[in-house]
Parts: sequence; structure tokens; C-alpha cells
Amino acid sequence: MPDPAPKRTIIEFRNITKRFGPVTAVDNVSLTIQEGEFFALLGPSGCGKTTLLRMLAGFETPTSGQILIDGQDVTKVPPNKRPVNMVFQSYAVFPHLSVIKNIEYGLKMEGVPAVERRERAEAALAVVQLEGYGERMPDQLSGGQRQRVALARAIVKRPRVLLLDEPLSALDAKLREELRFEMSALQDRLGITFVMVTHDQDEALALASRCAVMNKGSLMQVATPADLYEFPATRLVADFIGSVNLFEGRVEEDESDHAIIHLPEIGIKAWLDHGTGASETVQIWLALRPEKVELHKRMNGEGPPTMEGTPPGHNVVKGRIMDIAYLGSESVYDVMLEGGKRVRVIRPNLTRWDQEDFSWDEDVWLGWHAEGAHVLLS
Repeated sequence: MPDPAPKRTIIEFRNITKRFGPVTAVDNVSLTIQEGEFFALLGPSGCGKTTLLRMLAGFETPTSGQILIDGQDVTKVPPNKRPVNMVFQSYAVFPHLSVIKNIEYGLKMEGVPAVERRERAEAALAVVQLEGYGERMPDQLSGGQRQRVALARAIVKRPRVLLLDEPLSALDAKLREELRFEMSALQDRLGITFVMVTHDQDEALALASRCAVMNKGSLMQVATPADLYEFPATRLVADFIGSVNLFEGRVEEDESDHAIIHLPEIGIKAWLDHGTGASETVQIWLALRPEKVELHKRMNGEGPPTMEGTPPGHNVVKGRIMDIAYLGSESVYDVMLEGGKRVRVIRPNLTRWDQEDFSWDEDVWLGWHAEGAHVLLS
């Protein structure tokens, strides 16, 4: 079967910089987004992600650089002349208008005839699964329903690009999870390019086809959710995306099929099932996700376990359980190593009694497989 045709670039940021007085909010960012993508701009507060989205919407003008949509330079084009629409964090639903009139409002401002307005508004309600709600007032709707109305009002204008500013942050946790699936399905049905700003890592990983992690106005990494999580480019990305244990070390042996890393702060050697390409004189960091660490009992007289794919004595370290958090589907263990460093371990509760396997103040072995860790150079 031939490879599918590559998707077209629909959005391009070319060397975009935005300054507010002495503060640089976005610093020389270049980025392309493909047609039909669900793209997430992710990062901590103040990283520049919302400013970048507002420049794409036309609410802010770059200090320098260009923004192209579908090949057209829109850097200085006003918001109402761009083929984009925006869904705000606060919904921005008009409280004095019914649901159907809220959705029709943008079309009315464009002079679309009344009959066509109503047909398109009712079709948009059906897309967001709110048929029959057209005559209700916003205060008669739940938060999730008002968010759907905001989505319907945005898509009724048939934009090429839909911009989402923290679209689920005002909802409770359970409703947020439900709407994630609905938004993903909606984007797939419509085929519109979605660009979302969020500080919620779980939201970005669950929804986006690609994510851009920003910090202090700069792009740190652009990748699929899986690659961001499994192969972060830096310690900052590794620490921001989920939870991670980081160990300082140096490469002792580096071959194409394996590497040995000396980790002096915990007094052991780690074995990897691949080479690193790192110099032996350079300090590196070993990134280890909590769910990739195993807990093993420390029996009197028994030595450390041997982890799969590793030589004896590698990838295992002694510790003591200091705290346990039961989270239902999983339990989180805070383990102090003999040198004083703390390590987080996550174990799924596959049965009703898994959480009873280990207890507070229990001495344990921590271990991980040869493919479990990832090396970071910065």
C-alpha cells in the first residue's frame, strides 16, 4: 500500500517574537501546524502559549515575524477577517439570548439570511449533541452544556481553524474527562484544525495529535504525546510532562546495543539496551517514569533481583517505603534510598488486594528493565 499523501501546512509561525515593554513573552518561535491536526500548546503559566494563540487569532500583533494561514500572510489582518474562530475559557455565552440565538449570532453579524442561519445553527447543535436545547436559556444549562454551545457557536461559521483557550478548565474533573472524548470525536468528524492552549498535561496528551511544550517564550519540544512522554528532549520537558525520577550520572560504556551509566548519587550502575551517543566526560541525567519502577521484597539473606534484559547487579537499588497514597486504580509509593534520595513508584491495583502487598517502613528493592529509562543531555 502506498504511503498516504502528506497533509498540507495550514498554519505557519515564522520567527515570531512578542514583547510587552521589557518583557519578551514569545521569543523567536517558528512552528508549522498541519491541516486537520489537533495541536496543543502546552506549558506552565507565563510560558507564552496564550500570547501565541492570541497572535494567531489576531488579538495581539507580533513585534516581529510572520503568521501565515493557508499560505496567506495574516500578521496584520484583523481578527474578523481571518478564517479562524475561538472558544474561550469562560464560554462567553450571551446570558440574555437563547441557545439557538447564541449560535446564530455570528452569522447574523455577517448578514446570513434568517432561514440559512437557523438551518446552520440547528446542524451545529446536532454536531455537539444538543438537539432540542435551542430554546433554553444559558442559565438552564450545565457547565458542560454551555461549553458545547460555545463550540457550536464557533463551528457554525465553518472556520478553517478553531482556537481553544483552556476549553475545559472551568469544568469539574469527571466532566472534563467526558468532554475530552467528545471533543476528540468532534474534531475527527469535522476535520477542522484545532489549536488548543492548556497547562493540563493529561488534557494535552489525551486530545492532541502533536504538542508543543513552551517555557519562557521559547519552544522546548514539538512531538506526539507518546514521544513527549517516553522521549522528552530535556529535564524541563520530562518534569513537566507527568512525573519523573531524575538521577545524575556519567556514561561508563557506550556501544550500539547497550550502555552502562554510573549513578553516583544512588551508588549503582544502570544498564540500557541501546547506545546513548553521549561523551564519557559529559554529565547526563537518567529519566525514569514512576510506573516503570518495580517494587520487590527484601528477604533476609537474599540478594537483589535481576531485572529482565540486564546483567546481575544493575538497575536495582535498596530503599524503604516512607509513604503510600492509594488512588483507586493505582497506588503511589514514596521510597527513600539508602543515600537519602527519594524515588516515586506507581503500581496499578490490578486486584482489590494489590495495595496490601507493601506497607509503610518496609525495606524493598527498586528495579527497572533495560528499556525503562531514558538519557537526557540537558
